[in-house]
Amino acid sequence: MPTADLHTHTRFSDGTDTPEELLAAAQAAGLTTVGLTDHDTADGWDQAAEHVPSGMRVLPGAEFSTKHPGRDGALVSVHLLGYLFDRDHPQIAAEWQRIVDERTNRGARIVESLIAAGYPITLDQVRDKAGRSNIGRPHIAGALVDAGVIDTVGEAFEGILEDGGPHHVSLRSTSLVDGIAMIVAAGGVPVIAHPRARTAAAVLSAPVLASLVDVGLAGLEVRHPDHDDAARAELAGIASDLGLFTTGSSDYHGGNKTLRIGQERTDDDVVEQIVDRGTVAPFVG
Repeated sequence: MPTADLHTHTRFSDGTDTPEELLAAAQAAGLTTVGLTDHDTADGWDQAAEHVPSGMRVLPGAEFSTKHPGRDGALVSVHLLGYLFDRDHPQIAAEWQRIVDERTNRGARIVESLIAAGYPITLDQVRDKAGRSNIGRPHIAGALVDAGVIDTVGEAFEGILEDGGPHHVSLRSTSLVDGIAMIVAAGGVPVIAHPRARTAAAVLSAPVLASLVDVGLAGLEVRHPDHDDAARAELAGIASDLGLFTTGSSDYHGGNKTLRIGQERTDDDVVEQIVDRGTVAPFVG
């Protein structure tokens, strides 16, 4: 049985576990390789490197927030995983700083909109939820749960905090093409996350995916909790046709989602391909 889960989140983005807690959960699940992929940050890498259990390795990475135009020209959100890249590469460092600045303002503006509408939360409560991370919608959703407005974080994304809703504040994202190019330039390995989940499915057709190979796309996340059997079969066929490798991942977020670490996994030979291509060495215990 494969022993690698290459898509996980800690409290450095929108998960609830510390890196140490995440790796302990991974060890308990029988994993030997974990991909650490917080959103648009490598801030959790150092803590992860310090707490890798014996016999385990961590592939440091990130999940880049990108967008790609659909057939009507509207930009659609696509998540992009990057592994083993130089986190200090000038392009990535500059883009992440821009995102930090925009997200800080965005989160506060969403909270202000909710307070004005009468929701019983405060900016300080949301900042406590975020801790060292930028204020994101999961943190705001957590405050709404604590206030008894909703029952779950997921419920917020289907109503109060939904895209295009009354409290939506747009964020300029990295283009998908630029994201792939940045990861490649920084010596990393780019893989599109859950390409048949949510709105990304409508834009990531086989021809679009083929066009991204020339930019440097290396793989597709095929085995994911949001993908049914038909989606997995389709994506596996596309990957085979394009010479891309396929990964499997839980997209674990700790207590923020009902996903078990290791419930989807990546084949060992694919892990070795990623390690061989990356600039940064895995963290080993």
